[in-house]
Amino acid sequence: MSDLTQAFRVVRYTNKAFWRNPANAFFTFAFPLMFLVIFTALFGTGTVPVAGREVNTSTFYVGAILTFAIITATYTNLAINISFTRDAGILKRIRGTPLASWSFMVGRILHAVLVTVLLVIIVVAFGALFYDAEVPTDTLPAFLVTMAVGAASFSALGLALTSVIPNADASPAIVNASILPLLFLSGIFIPIQDPNAWYVTVAKLFPVYHFAEAMNSAYFSVSGSGFEGQHLLILGAWGLAGAILAARFFSWEPRR
Repeated sequence: MSDLTQAFRVVRYTNKAFWRNPANAFFTFAFPLMFLVIFTALFGTGTVPVAGREVNTSTFYVGAILTFAIITATYTNLAINISFTRDAGILKRIRGTPLASWSFMVGRILHAVLVTVLLVIIVVAFGALFYDAEVPTDTLPAFLVTMAVGAASFSALGLALTSVIPNADASPAIVNASILPLLFLSGIFIPIQDPNAWYVTVAKLFPVYHFAEAMNSAYFSVSGSGFEGQHLLILGAWGLAGAILAARFFSWEPRR
């Protein structure tokens, strides 16, 4: 059996385990929608300048929560789930089986990407149905490429983060501490009012800001292709750095 076939078997097994935990599956998909409803209820009046145009605040949050959903499905879920899998000794036992290590990891990443795709479809449909948000058909290639680069980059960063998580119990706190402040600073939870503010300068140092800007352009742009080459390059560079760090420091052994 080829390593690639083994990777797809890992995807199938992981998918079965995911759906056999109804609570986990439900909140994975309900969490972004809950944030969308809450933020549009709190801040849904007025307009916001996005991608060179003015959009309703409620519509803006559809694109913002898309970014949040992709980060949650890849970075957050992978970092936490892999940490628990590692500390349960499962990763160590996998190393002693014929299953190739890279097949297991690729399978887990592919499943995270599949969950991401389903989340995106749900959020886009929810936004179109309840908030009259436009489906980005004219900029669909840019939207798909941006989503793919973001999912791959944050998957790599999630795996890299496991190298500094001392134990599984600490993983939710460390993961949330590393991502939640950036979600606020990068204009995902609250639209950026002053692009020259100090916190925007700080946000530009990290990948969340660049992913959010690229997604906004791909989702809301009314002229051009919707591609944000500079933001995508910076996001990809972060993903490459995450992949290198994960390859160098990832541990298959339980942490003591």
